[in-house]
Amino acid sequence: MHQPCANGAPPPHHVNGDAAPRNGDLQPPGLRMTQTDQEIVRLIGQHLLSVGLERSAALLMEESGLHLEHPAAATFRQHVLAGDWVKADHDLRALHDLLRDSPHVDPHNLAEMKFVVLEQKYLEHLEAGRVLDALHVLRNELTPLQYDTPRAALQQAARCRFHAAPRLPADPDAIPFSLLADHHCSADHFPIHSLQVLNEHCDEVWYCKWSPDGSRLASGSKDNTVMIWDFDPVAKRLTFRKSLEGHTYGVSFLAWSPDGRYLIAAGPEDCPDLWIWNMETETLHLKMTNSQDDSLTAVAWHSSGDKFVCGGARGQFYHCSLDGTLLNNWDGVRVNALACRSGSRQVLAADTHHRVRAYDFTDLSDTNLIQEEHAVMAMTLNAADTLLLLNVANQGVHLWDIRARALVRRFRGLSQGHFTIHACFGGAQQDFIASGSEDNKVYIWHINGEEPIAVVSGHTRCVNCVAWNPAHPDVLVSASDDYSLRLWGPRTHQS
Repeated sequence: MHQPCANGAPPPHHVNGDAAPRNGDLQPPGLRMTQTDQEIVRLIGQHLLSVGLERSAALLMEESGLHLEHPAAATFRQHVLAGDWVKADHDLRALHDLLRDSPHVDPHNLAEMKFVVLEQKYLEHLEAGRVLDALHVLRNELTPLQYDTPRAALQQAARCRFHAAPRLPADPDAIPFSLLADHHCSADHFPIHSLQVLNEHCDEVWYCKWSPDGSRLASGSKDNTVMIWDFDPVAKRLTFRKSLEGHTYGVSFLAWSPDGRYLIAAGPEDCPDLWIWNMETETLHLKMTNSQDDSLTAVAWHSSGDKFVCGGARGQFYHCSLDGTLLNNWDGVRVNALACRSGSRQVLAADTHHRVRAYDFTDLSDTNLIQEEHAVMAMTLNAADTLLLLNVANQGVHLWDIRARALVRRFRGLSQGHFTIHACFGGAQQDFIASGSEDNKVYIWHINGEEPIAVVSGHTRCVNCVAWNPAHPDVLVSASDDYSLRLWGPRTHQS
């Protein structure tokens, strides 16, 4: 049997609070207890009863001159424990009259009391095999209460296959909710419809990244340029803004600072340089070169925005300030991808030994977090710093729980050999995973499922990178070897 609340009644303050009459309490002469003392004594008495010490509870009440509970509450408890739901409902109405004027009782709690009683009634009918009686309670008694419908709507949104919008609006009652059908988002509102094709690059587009506020997009190409695009969230359109030029090796990676003021551009393995652009003035802030023998292909910003780490597959791993000063370095670490944990000194590095290790540049300590069987080509950390998304050579996309150091899921469907492909988290709660693929498609999964919920076509060559807008969860962009960027969004904005 599913047990009701303690004593068959609501939480202790609902029975033993100020709403209970005091004319039955006769304290012994000379004994004066404050309101708090009286409530503590009653709570002790309730606990004694709950562990079976009935005589001790009775003696405590006799000596204190207090009543453990109002007679109406005692009757209500007895009827609930006996399963006499008609009388329990009558008792609940009597308690409602006693409690409704109390300043210590939220009227919402009275609805909760009735809901809990009816829920117990419903469960006991089910347990006894009285399915029709249980259905009657559900339809005619529980449903009309309209209690806790926002929570039900939130649960439905969490289970919805295409729910990329925020689950919790400012007004929870505004969540669409029907008694006739569970919440279900149409694929028409999901970013799987081609809204725009951008062909301004004149060679393979290797990377794309939204600014932290989602207002701008940066794209890097083999044509040695970084292109900046403005995003119109109403029209769902990207407009070319500026080309940042001079990257002699091509641009294979981009990293916005947390405040969006700076953008770092890195090149392929032969590139020893980093280009740091001031995105407020749209001018070059600094070209950083430590040695012509370096390979700097991966970058990650500290959450402070005034430091970053960089590295590459030739064994360089640097900790730098915004002015290019080398603060520290780690010798011999061959890096494929980097990520900084916010609120932590840890830097995560995927190396050429198929590992992800955590490094602390302050005390030069390191620890192993993840071991893969194949090379980790790219990685992305979620906003909560708890999940790590890895693109693994010949394997595809793997999701890891950093705290548990456990593989959560292998996502199926995409084609990935030894090309560097960048996946991302997406949606308002980062409930979705998107990745490019060597079969020219974009794959999207719900974070709780291994099979893709959408596979979108449009590119004609390998899709190298997918970026989901952090501020507008109904939009994502893909970058491809076919020289193009594609903007994906809801069908309602399709031309």
